[in-house]
Amino acid sequence: MPQLDTSTWFITILAMLISLFSLIQLKFYKYTFPTNPSSTGLKTVKQTTPWESKWTKIYSPLSLPPQS
Repeated sequence: MPQLDTSTWFITILAMLISLFSLIQLKFYKYTFPTNPSSTGLKTVKQTTPWESKWTKIYSPLSLPPQS
């Protein structure tokens, strides 16, 4: 059974890594990122709900007048 020739594996793997690194760099090169990102600050927005705009009263069953 013939021996597997592994003498070229190092240069093949090295060339593959260099080409992958170059491709990834070219992919990221076309994106533009802001140089100084500033915090926008969190703004709280008050949600108005229907029950806040009108007066409501909760009646306890014990406080209601007796019904006949």
